[in-house]
Amino acid sequence: MPRMTGKIALMETLRAEGVRYVFGNPGTSEAPIMSALESYPDLDYVLAVQEGVAVGMADGYARRTGRPSFVNLHIHTGLANGISLLTDSFLAGIPIVVTAGNADARKLAEGRWDLARIMAPVVKWSAEVTHAGQMASVMRRAFTEARTPPTGPVFVGFAANALDEEADQEIFPSTDSYLAAPPDPEGLSKATELLAGADRPVLVVGDRVSQSGGTMAAVRLAERTGARVYSAGYTQVVFPTSHPQYMGMLSMRSPAIRSDLQRADVVLAVGMRVFSEFFHTDEPVLGPEAKLIHIDSNGGELGRSQRTEIALLADPAAALTALADSLDETMPGVAMEAARSRAASLGALTAAAQASFDEDMRKDSGERPMTPAKLMSELAHAWPDNAVMVDDAISSRGALYSAIKFDAPGDLEGEVGAAIGWGMGAALGVKLGSPERPVISLLGDGSAMMTVQALWTAAARKIPVVYVICNNGMYRILRVNMNVYLDQVLKEPDHERRFMGTEFEPSFDFAAIAQAFGVKSKRIEDASEVGPALTEAVAANEPYLLDVIIDGSL
Repeated sequence: MPRMTGKIALMETLRAEGVRYVFGNPGTSEAPIMSALESYPDLDYVLAVQEGVAVGMADGYARRTGRPSFVNLHIHTGLANGISLLTDSFLAGIPIVVTAGNADARKLAEGRWDLARIMAPVVKWSAEVTHAGQMASVMRRAFTEARTPPTGPVFVGFAANALDEEADQEIFPSTDSYLAAPPDPEGLSKATELLAGADRPVLVVGDRVSQSGGTMAAVRLAERTGARVYSAGYTQVVFPTSHPQYMGMLSMRSPAIRSDLQRADVVLAVGMRVFSEFFHTDEPVLGPEAKLIHIDSNGGELGRSQRTEIALLADPAAALTALADSLDETMPGVAMEAARSRAASLGALTAAAQASFDEDMRKDSGERPMTPAKLMSELAHAWPDNAVMVDDAISSRGALYSAIKFDAPGDLEGEVGAAIGWGMGAALGVKLGSPERPVISLLGDGSAMMTVQALWTAAARKIPVVYVICNNGMYRILRVNMNVYLDQVLKEPDHERRFMGTEFEPSFDFAAIAQAFGVKSKRIEDASEVGPALTEAVAANEPYLLDVIIDGSL
């Protein structure tokens, strides 16, 4: 067994794991790591000048490659800056190995920080290497934990002495983990019976459906049952947005969606945290006779907050396929005909909604600032083939999904919304993971400003991402949420709406900011300029930013 320092064991382990990029922002505590990297040119260090950007890049890269990415931050201060976006990665189940240097383990009496404890709430597994001999085994476990379903970020801290000391090390890669666990036969039979007899079924699909490769299995089940389909967020293509039964993203703040759930007799939730919402309400989500079936590979989510009739711990794709097969074999003909009729009615409903949106766009009067819907419509007309959307559009998201359809897995990456600022760095990671595809990142101005330092990395590394900023001069999402708070929580519809702390005055000039970082840019106020500008930006094959001025009225 060879003897080596902890920092060399770390480098050799990264090689064994097939790591190509090290995303990071270093500090003095990372000096041993940075010195070791000089001897490993195959480990490409991608420098970010703000820690949230580094986490965003690691998140985007892991999504595209399907394997754990590696990010290195610095001691407690750097980790603190990275935690905000890591909460998003944690909720979305993105496999990232996050690391940071720490003071020598002998500094305990002087007030050494417990990094593993700090990080525990936002990762699957958290540990610190305090002896060189721990390095290889701990890093192998970190990569294993990150990629094992339910996937997610992990953290490893490095005591300074553990990096410089020598120890015997055994270097070999971690083991790939596979989960194709079918649902329990008895639970499957009960779920089949409920779905076959449902008159008003609703299917809600979450991130772990797409992560398990279950998108098309979800389509098959939806068509078999004639269910209304909602997505619990949309960080990846969990269900084709052009499908006639797709009703949009689940929002517990929408009276119409809450009404749908109240009317449902059977709700099937797959691969998600059920009915999560920030604001508390005493109103029940489901009707008193409704039956909830919850399927997930994360056992900690089953029965977590809602009265659950059937809870199945299983791989989402395998469970959806098994349910569809079971329905094909046992569903009565009259029930199949009723499901087809429901599906046809939903198709007419979604077609009418799309036609209304399209008609509104044709009637656009050329007003300034342009509406978010007009911006999205113009983007849709110029959308390049094979492009990947990185969606951090926040309050403009509804218009985005009405204008552009995302049907194929891999066409979109989006944020959960635990923190803003994800899209700037994530777009760079997505591009590094999918260099053959155009990458366009759509962001709200508040979100973009949180991590605008990503423009430096884009320029320095010449990463050809196109950023489209929805610049409405405000935290519009906070105004939306304030209305929810006043109307639905306090129930004070007549309360004066001042929206303090939400207006950007003076507003951000993102075109000028981009140019200062060395990124080409264009400020756009006329909707007719959007399509040509997008085409030009994509063709430039270099970092490019479009600063689009839009209307922020509610």
